[in-house]
Amino acid sequence: MGTDAPRTRRSGLLKFLVGLLVTVLVLAGAGWGFGWWTVQRSFPQTSGTVDVPGLEAEVTVERDDAGLPTIVATNDHDLFLAQGYVHAQDRFWEMDFRRHVTAGRLAELFGASQVPTDAFIRTLNWRGIAEQEYELLDEATRAIYDAYADGVNAYLAERGGADLSLEYAVLGLQNPGYSPEPWTAVDSIAWLKAMAWDLRSNLEDEIDRALLATELPPEEVARLHPGYPFGSMPTILGGPGAAAAPASSGAASQIDDDGAADASAGSADAAASLRELRGALDGLPELFGPAGGDLGSNSWVVSGAHTESGLPLLANDPHLGPAMPSIWYQMGLRCAERTEQCAYDVAGYTFSGLPGVVIGHNDRVSWGFTNLGPDVADLFLERVEGEDYELDGVRRPLQLREETIAVAGGDPVTVTVRATGRGPLVTGIGESFERIAAAADETDPGEGSIELSLAWTALTAGTTPQAIFALNRAQNWDDFRTAASLFDVPSQNLVYADVEGNIGYQAPGDIPIRSVGDGTVPLPGWTSANRWTGAIPFAELPSLYNPERGVIITANNAVTADGPFLTADWDLGYRADGIERRLAEALDGGAKLSAEDLAAIQLDTRDANAEAFLPLIAELELSGEAKAGADYLAGWDAHADADSGQAAYFAVFWRTLLDGMFGDLPEGTRPVGGDRWFSVVGTLLSDPESPWWSDEQRGVTGRDGMIADALATAWTETRSLLGSNPDRWSWGELHTLTLTNQSFGESGIAPIEWLFNRGPYRLGGGSAIVNAIGWDASLGYGVDWVPSMRMVVDLADFDRSTWVNLTGASGHAFHRHYDDQAPLWQRGEQRPWAYTPEAVAAASVDELTLRPAG
Repeated sequence: MGTDAPRTRRSGLLKFLVGLLVTVLVLAGAGWGFGWWTVQRSFPQTSGTVDVPGLEAEVTVERDDAGLPTIVATNDHDLFLAQGYVHAQDRFWEMDFRRHVTAGRLAELFGASQVPTDAFIRTLNWRGIAEQEYELLDEATRAIYDAYADGVNAYLAERGGADLSLEYAVLGLQNPGYSPEPWTAVDSIAWLKAMAWDLRSNLEDEIDRALLATELPPEEVARLHPGYPFGSMPTILGGPGAAAAPASSGAASQIDDDGAADASAGSADAAASLRELRGALDGLPELFGPAGGDLGSNSWVVSGAHTESGLPLLANDPHLGPAMPSIWYQMGLRCAERTEQCAYDVAGYTFSGLPGVVIGHNDRVSWGFTNLGPDVADLFLERVEGEDYELDGVRRPLQLREETIAVAGGDPVTVTVRATGRGPLVTGIGESFERIAAAADETDPGEGSIELSLAWTALTAGTTPQAIFALNRAQNWDDFRTAASLFDVPSQNLVYADVEGNIGYQAPGDIPIRSVGDGTVPLPGWTSANRWTGAIPFAELPSLYNPERGVIITANNAVTADGPFLTADWDLGYRADGIERRLAEALDGGAKLSAEDLAAIQLDTRDANAEAFLPLIAELELSGEAKAGADYLAGWDAHADADSGQAAYFAVFWRTLLDGMFGDLPEGTRPVGGDRWFSVVGTLLSDPESPWWSDEQRGVTGRDGMIADALATAWTETRSLLGSNPDRWSWGELHTLTLTNQSFGESGIAPIEWLFNRGPYRLGGGSAIVNAIGWDASLGYGVDWVPSMRMVVDLADFDRSTWVNLTGASGHAFHRHYDDQAPLWQRGEQRPWAYTPEAVAAASVDELTLRPAG
């Protein structure tokens, strides 16, 4: 993805993909004509008539010039059957790949290299929990999932192999026995577990603290994991200038046998175990993007008191890992006439493989999501001996479950999943976890080895599969809150607006109450003193309706300083503050906002970190290359625009500074940049003699010396990266995005990547910036997470709303809609969003009629 060091999360596919290189060369050698025929044979039919088994009446599918479909049906069954059919037309390989991930079945596609990944996901039992959730569905919701599956299968009955997607042509020559099996409702529901996993909040922070505690005193661990600055950053309920923060919970502490705090706990062996687990987590397929504090979103809603139309505006841009095709699929679902048998008139962003609309609006209300980020996953240290574990001094039998993993080109592999009453043991799974299984805390007086169990709210069957349709049907605030109460995992910030002029916010979710501690470090599981005692009741979760200020902003920042404990690991508020500033600039001057104004705010590139450094750098007495760098930054407006040379140089300086200050931290804990490190270093700016400003290897001591050294080193590095003429430097030259196919896009083999990847795209923005085109300073300058889509909804006239996707509607490489929205997204432009029947008809360029078979 344009970084200096390659990502390793799918390195296990390399051997498989090397074999596929031969396939690609054969296809290329067969000639352009054959190659084009192979590519385009999977393109779907988008006009005319198709007979579809299972339909009760005709359905129309109108597509605009970007290939975005609006489906019109006369009953709910046909509406969702047609949605499954259309999703399969454009995105079936993506759907098939995802269900293999969520079921722990990647090895049956790609061979033995994927067995450890499959074993880990089988341990978490995503598929098994999805099966339980399907059984819990009410009759009407189950009928929707079944109808959707019937639509997918109707399309599969028409096509197979390369007729489904180019990926199958490539896969077939390496794994010729593979043929997609029928789609099921459980395949759809399991996708919600992947969503919950990638948005699981602070599990990596929990591991990070435990690793840091093996080498640093508690006060320094706390310094490197700062709490939310309630006094200076916005909260969702309070807006700017919220109340003082609650007392610190002592994030670096452990718990001894009696449940008392013990800051000295944490041996080298325990650290090895945690480090192995961290590596295992990093190796899993990231369907939404890299986990961590920079994986977030922006959403905000402005009441009609502040808009040109007198009715609300709602903006949303979720920040997720970039993928080819985009994680999102834009679609409208409309009943020709609203009746008891047909209840939907909704449009927005869907997930291929899942019925309904996840983010968008219907004819009355609109909603947006950002990740609430509550702490819903805890690690526990367990004393395990043989097939027993210890609890309150008593040996108890582990819960055992055998899983058989099919392997393409090899023999099946059987793994035994072990669990305590808290959750599955996430140690000892496959080759990459052997050291975890062997790790033992030498300082622990108990018998047996120390292993890690995972308690996670998503491991209990819930009601999220029903919530989507309740949201889609909501007609008012009460309906919306009822739908939100069903949305248990992952917990999200939900913003709301309706055509009556109301705005609101609701935090839903299954969020645990702990008997002790705050979930920031692993606790001993051998005592019941450390446990979850229940969940926060929905009625006690934060909510806000028609606030006097007429603005609600969520950007993964803290909700409030009061109320029930949700997490100690909030995003630290830089993006929320940036949005607050931009809105205040407009509203304090008496301006009335338009949809275009909100879209412009989404593109804000102000870098608060650079703003903090620039005055200090300007005051330093410097010479040589450090002075050249400081002079170059003089007069810069601290905006990380794509064409800014100063933004490029400052990024190199920032990465150099982080390495100099924190490069000796334990492996797996080094800075990635972003809001947490903005805060850590920003606080240290007022402590110029702190030991963190020293680097013995470079012979640097003190804040001013460290900054000068970083300026000089960065000047040399930027010249080597971008050339000797600073007038030609630009941030976009370093900060590039390659849209990468999730399954075939990271082979390192150019012909394979050429088939499926697109880019690079030169971009501005950055981590903890409103235009959150983030990068990982531990790897390089390339793009790692992005606004995966952008939308602005105008409640006064839905047809004045705008939207854009990261890539395009199609998942078929070389189709004209495979990447046609990417240049618009890159430039920060949005497309008109036709919603009403008249607007959809005017925008339509293709119409397909789905007709009942026979």
